[in-house]
Amino acid sequence: MDKLKMHTPDIAEENYKKLAALFPDAITETRDEDGNIVRAIDKDVLMQEINTKVIDDGQERYQFTWPDKRKSMVIANAPIAKTLRFEKEKSVGRDGTPGGVDSENIYIEGDNLDALKLLQETYLGKVKMIYIDPPYNTGNDFIYEDDFGQDASEYADNSGQTDEEGNRLVQNSESNGRFHTDWLNMIYPRLRIARDFLADDGVIFISIDDNELENLLKICNEIFGESNFVGTISRATGTTTGQDANKIGSSLDYCVVYAKTQTFSLNGIDLDEKDLKRFNLEDSHGKYSTLQLRKTGNADRKEDRPNMFYGLIAPDGSKVFPFGPSNYLSRWRVSEQSYQELLDKDMIVWKKGKEENVEIDGYMKSSWTPYVKYYVEGRKKQVSNLFQDIEGNKKASLVLKDLLGVKGIFDNPKPVELLYRLIQISVDKESIVMDFFSGSATTAQAVFQFNAMKESDCQFIMVQLPEKCNEKSEAYKAGYKTICDIGEERIRRAGKKIKEETGADIDYGFRCFKVDSSNMKDVYYAPAEVEQLSLDGFEDNIKDDRTSEDLLIQVMLDLGILLSSDIEMQNIAGKKVFSVADSYLLACFDKDVTEETVTEIAKRKPFYAVFRDNSMANDSVAANFEQIFETYSPETVRKVL
Repeated sequence: MDKLKMHTPDIAEENYKKLAALFPDAITETRDEDGNIVRAIDKDVLMQEINTKVIDDGQERYQFTWPDKRKSMVIANAPIAKTLRFEKEKSVGRDGTPGGVDSENIYIEGDNLDALKLLQETYLGKVKMIYIDPPYNTGNDFIYEDDFGQDASEYADNSGQTDEEGNRLVQNSESNGRFHTDWLNMIYPRLRIARDFLADDGVIFISIDDNELENLLKICNEIFGESNFVGTISRATGTTTGQDANKIGSSLDYCVVYAKTQTFSLNGIDLDEKDLKRFNLEDSHGKYSTLQLRKTGNADRKEDRPNMFYGLIAPDGSKVFPFGPSNYLSRWRVSEQSYQELLDKDMIVWKKGKEENVEIDGYMKSSWTPYVKYYVEGRKKQVSNLFQDIEGNKKASLVLKDLLGVKGIFDNPKPVELLYRLIQISVDKESIVMDFFSGSATTAQAVFQFNAMKESDCQFIMVQLPEKCNEKSEAYKAGYKTICDIGEERIRRAGKKIKEETGADIDYGFRCFKVDSSNMKDVYYAPAEVEQLSLDGFEDNIKDDRTSEDLLIQVMLDLGILLSSDIEMQNIAGKKVFSVADSYLLACFDKDVTEETVTEIAKRKPFYAVFRDNSMANDSVAANFEQIFETYSPETVRKVL
């Protein structure tokens, strides 16, 4: 049986192995500054292999950089020995029942960098949409502070640089000499990891204001690729910030949009009442509007698309050609073949004007004009980069007040309508939506609302640091000790409200987890470093305060099994066995496991079977273990921890 690693992947190590596999002759050794032999890459060999110039330090080239960027990249790739622990008492079932465990939605309390690393193997390429509202770096807010004071190996071995509350937040004032650097160091590793979560047709939306918009665009161009820039959405906040009379006050928020690849495409948005008024005609197929068949706007001339310049027969028998406003030769919107198909479907309407037929440059400009029918059913509107119809942050604060019953409970929450719109234009009916700066959990409420209105089954993953509420704040006075308390309660109440209003059969719950240290003792990761005199405390490599449920969650993360999977506890030959995703994983963490239990598990042919190390009842069971699986389920992957 193989041993589970029980820590997140070392991305730098994986990248090195990929490079070594591609170019083994570029792998060499050298000495570091302390004289130790270390592995290295021979740039001259690599340059020959890829036939591309390798830039040395000091050479000029186009790049976006800042102090500590290299260390920021190291932190993005470095592994951590942490886990998630399930919090049943905070969770809500699919139907809204407190303490339920059947919801497919996920809420995580903890540092989002840790959470992203823990989730990255499980949700690699599975997320359709990411929305984040990170600190704007206004000079008055707080940002995450990651530890740049240690090298990669120290960071990898460290369980985290947080206090007892997992708090890494520091105030970043404009007087700080590292004002932009600290913010860039915070956002860069999180976006680097976030990209890997996106499906090939996935998209990320990032809210920001003027303070870091320029830097954010440069970072995203580097991480996602400039060719995958979708656009920047502008939205009026409803309030103007900035008291300096010599500067223009800011009344806008921005939302930067990048796709994972160019396979992404935006969905249209629903038509509003003003749009619907245009569809004032009706035939047997339904209500419709008409659009001039002649192409207007850009590329509307004959020479732009010669195959779309041809004559049409008008009702009076005359041959009609397209002309622009100043009588230049124009073109139609469709090819001649497509026009005939529209005509056969009765989708062409001719309208006669008052002007006379006239010949220009040998072509007839007719008083007759062709139009094509556009039916309202199923029609969407193209997304604009200016959201004018969404109310500002004051309205969003009132919505949150009405939901939680407390005024001023959270500063500047985003409007639910904004998140609803972003979800609407980017997801399919069964998509995963992620927000790892979830704040008051507006995104979760928007997912509920979208599912209820569109009969969809989207799931959310929310991550929020349990930042303490100020003891003088209205939130603290109302009993909310952390931002997570606010977000979780909002999800509960929003789910209940939407269920009462719509009665929709959707998932109204969430499974709550918190980031914590690994379930495994230090000896699990570095047994050679534990002195013989200390071994008495390590007969068991699992921490004393951890449960079987804790072990199961870490195993699921290690094996890349969705946290939303169905989990059933079964009794097999007197032992407690977890069945995950209909026996895809069978895990038994009991001691004194008998041959009968092993046999029954093997007979069920799971993809994975996991046991505790040294958990077999006796040497005979341990000796026969592999043979039992070879007999009943040789394909099963067997693991121990």
